[in-house]
Parts: sequence; structure tokens; C-alpha cells
Amino acid sequence: MPATVLISCGEPSGDLYAGALAASLRSLDPGVRLLGLGGDQFKAAGGELVGDFRGLAVTGLAEAVRVLPRSLLMYRRLLGVAREVRPDVAVAIDFPDFNFRLAASLRRLGIPLVYYIPPQLWAWRSGRMRRLRAIADRILVIFPFEPEIYRRAGTEATFVGHPLLELARPTEARETFLRSVGLDPAAPVVALLPGSRPNEVSAILPTLLEATTAISAAAPRAQYLVARAPGLDPRLFGIGGGTPVSVVEGRADDVLAACDLVITASGTATVQAAIHERPMVVVYRVSSLTYAVGRRFVHVDTFAMVNLVAGERVVPELIQEGFTASAVADEALRLLRAGEARDRALRGVRTVKEKLGGPGASRRAAEVVLELARRPRKAEMQDVK
Repeated sequence: MPATVLISCGEPSGDLYAGALAASLRSLDPGVRLLGLGGDQFKAAGGELVGDFRGLAVTGLAEAVRVLPRSLLMYRRLLGVAREVRPDVAVAIDFPDFNFRLAASLRRLGIPLVYYIPPQLWAWRSGRMRRLRAIADRILVIFPFEPEIYRRAGTEATFVGHPLLELARPTEARETFLRSVGLDPAAPVVALLPGSRPNEVSAILPTLLEATTAISAAAPRAQYLVARAPGLDPRLFGIGGGTPVSVVEGRADDVLAACDLVITASGTATVQAAIHERPMVVVYRVSSLTYAVGRRFVHVDTFAMVNLVAGERVVPELIQEGFTASAVADEALRLLRAGEARDRALRGVRTVKEKLGGPGASRRAAEVVLELARRPRKAEMQDVK
């Protein structure tokens, strides 16, 4: 009998991974029913949308409070569907504050759960790794150093590889793409990736645009490509001034494949840029309150995932007060110019790419999901509200 799988993801990167996982599940079990919280990628792969994640994904404490009513409504909707449909297995993808609560409730319904791509709890909230162990039947991770961290915390996690290795592909040749967006293929191109959440873009993009003025003063032929995550309001990307800046929606891989340098918000995009073997400057900024509270819980001395995977700082990071237009411009110019700084960054991102393993992560994850779906179901536990 075909399996029924409930999937919950809450942001663009999670939707991308959910779509790839859904496609792999369908290839292994053509009759599988897929439903849950997702977006366009999950829907395009055959998923039934119980809810759309847009409007739920934010960073920061104050921002999270503002979306709490909608988040609670979505939680109740998913839980109601789970009670009605009784899926064979559930899959949570990142999005911890929502998915941890949902997973605990699903467990009380006797529904087994795979946590695919858990949040980096080891970096900032290591105590919650015990919580994850309690709510997940299987934990599938995408970075090679994570299984050992989980082992030391007393639980088991399986490294399946990074799904972006099979997904990060441009759709057009560099010259064709650049001409289509009005840029000169013979001139340097700097990619700007300000994040996938509205509050990230509002906090980061203005400083990046300010930095382009200083970069262009030293490198007058430089051109700029802004990658706009799907679903974000175009009004967040108002570009003024005379600097040649093009905004492209939903084509981050084309942007990354076409550029000479990336200036990106910390997050999934750093790994994506490394897969394209692009040197990068990593930036990030949250509210002062969020940073002051969150900094107490951070257990690593670097933020960028590429630096964590490399085990050393192979690309510069400009975080919070260190993230200024002048600092961005200085680092960008250093990496744009041919020389040891650029060569070292290129060697570093290539090392990161090698450490991520080979393609096939989505299929390996799908095999685990279906194996768990076909196990005899545990007796249902007490229902939840």
C-alpha cells in the first residue's frame, strides 16, 4: 500500500529541500501521498499544501512574537490533518520553534518522525539536542561533522550528504544570463544575497547597496546582481542611485554561477555559493536585543557555515557592529582582485564542497522515510489539543 507522508517546512530553503525529497519519495513509491506545510517547490513536486509557510519565517525575538498567532493557527491546522489522515510518517525540515512543538504532538499521536536537516542546535542551543532525541525516531543531517556531535550528546544521527549538491545548478550559460538581465559579461559581477526573510532583507540590503558605491569607486566596471528569494515583496528591493544593479527573482544559482564574488547573508546561501566555488563575504545583522540575548547561547566562534565545515575561517565574516558598508567594501575589493586573498578563499570553498559528500542526499533521505513508514505502527498515545 502506498505511504502517506506529512512534511513540515517553514522557509524557502526548507521548501527547496522538501520539493527534492518529495520528488525522490515519488520515484521510490509512485503512489505516495504527500501533504503538509510548504511552498511552491513542495507543491510542484506533488505535495498537497495544508498551509503555505510564507509569512511565518522570521529572525529575532520581537519578529517571532508578531507571527505567533499565524504560527499557532498553522500548528493547529497541521495537527488536525494529522489526526484525520493518520500519516504513516512525518518529516520535519529545520524550522525548530514550530517543528519541535509539532513533532512532540505527532509523537503523542503515535506517528513516527524523521527530523531531516535539524537546526544547528550544537552551535547555539545544545541543551535542546536532548529534546530532539526525545521527539525524533530518526535524525538525518547534511554536514559531515554533525554525527560525531550528536554521538557525544548521546544520540544517533545519520549523514546523508547535502541536497544542494544536486540542486545547485544554473539554468542558463553565464553570458546568456548576464545579457538577459542587462549586464556586460566582460565586466566584473558582484552578487548580493541579502537573505530569504523580509526582516533580513530590511536589515541587510541597504548596507550592501551602500557598499556598492565604495566598491565602484575603486572598481568602476563592477556590476551588481541582487538575488531575490521567491515570494518576497518586490518593494523590499527598491534600488536607487546610478550604480548598475539588477534584481533577479528565484534564480540564485544563475546569479551565483555568473558572478565573480558573492556578498551574502549568513545561512544556506553560503553553502550554495561554495558549491558554485565562489569566494564570498558573509554578513549578518539582527536587532540589538536579539543579538544580546542570543550571543549568550552561541557555542562557536564563527557564524558562517562554510567556515564551520572547513574547520577554519576561509571567508571573512562581518557580523552585527562589524557589518558596515566600508568593511564590506574593503573585504569585497580584497577578494575581487587577483592575489593570495582570493586564491585562499577559492581553495577554502573548494575544500568545503569536497567535504559535503556526493549527490544523492534527497534519495537517501527518502529511503529512510519510507523504511520508517513501512514499520508496524506503535500503539497510539494520548491525543493532544
